[in-house]
Amino acid sequence: MYVNPAVWVYDFIEDLMEMDQVLKIRIQDINPHVVCSLCGGYFIDATTITECLHTFCKSCIVKYLMSCKHCPQCQLKVHETHPLLLLRPDRTLQDVVYKLIPNLFEDEELRREEFNKSRGMAGNKKHGKKTEELAAPKLSSIINNPDGHLYKSDEQICLCLERYKSQRIMHHGKVLSLRPLDRKFLRCSIRVLVSHLKAMLFKKLTIPTDVQVEVICDREVLPDEVSMKQIFLMNWFGKETPMVLYYRFRETADNSIS
Repeated sequence: MYVNPAVWVYDFIEDLMEMDQVLKIRIQDINPHVVCSLCGGYFIDATTITECLHTFCKSCIVKYLMSCKHCPQCQLKVHETHPLLLLRPDRTLQDVVYKLIPNLFEDEELRREEFNKSRGMAGNKKHGKKTEELAAPKLSSIINNPDGHLYKSDEQICLCLERYKSQRIMHHGKVLSLRPLDRKFLRCSIRVLVSHLKAMLFKKLTIPTDVQVEVICDREVLPDEVSMKQIFLMNWFGKETPMVLYYRFRETADNSIS
C-alpha cells in the first residue's frame, strides 16, 4: 500500500522526538521519499497525482503528461482529455523537503531569479517602475512565509455564480424551484473546490442535501474535487474576469417535470 511521503517523514520525526538520545539520520535513507523519479532531483513544487498519490516535481509531471496519459511510476491511467485536473500541489511535503535538504530552497530561489534576469524580466526599469513586479512570483515556502499555508495568504479569484436556467424538479412529491443567488459575485481563494461552492449553494438557497446540484463552466460539468485555479487554467485562461460558473439541479427520470 502506498504511503504519502509527507506522512512518513512526519511519523519518522515524531518517533525520533520520543527517544531520549539524539539520533543522526543519513539523507540517503530519506531520499526515496523526497526525490522525483522523473528528474532524479529533490522535489521542487511537489505535485501529487490524486488517483495514485505518487508525487513529482510540478514541471516534470506537467511536461510528462503532455505526451503520456499514465503515472510514470505505477502506470495507472490518468484522465485522457484533461490529465492536469488530477494534479494537486503537496505543500506539506514541499516544506518538509526544504527543511530536510540544506540550502535547497535558497538555491532554487537563486536559479529562478537568474532565469528571470536572463529573460529580461527583472532589474530593468520601465516608466519609473521595476519590471520585476511583472516577473514570475518568487519561490514561496514555510521558510520565508510561516503563514503561507493559511487560506488568507492565498491568491484570490473573482467569481460570478449564475443560475443555469429557471428550473423545477420533483422532490418527495413537492415541486422544488431553483432560485438565483441574491449576491452572485464573490471573491475566494484559488484553492476553493467545486464541492465548497456546492456547500455554499445548498446553504444560501436552502436546497435539501439529498438533491444533486451541478456546477458548470464553459458547458462542462465540473467534478467536485477540482479547484478554482484548475478551472481558470483549463477553461477560463485569457478571458475577462470574473470567471462565470453556472449551477443547476441534476435532472433524472425520477425528478423531472414534463
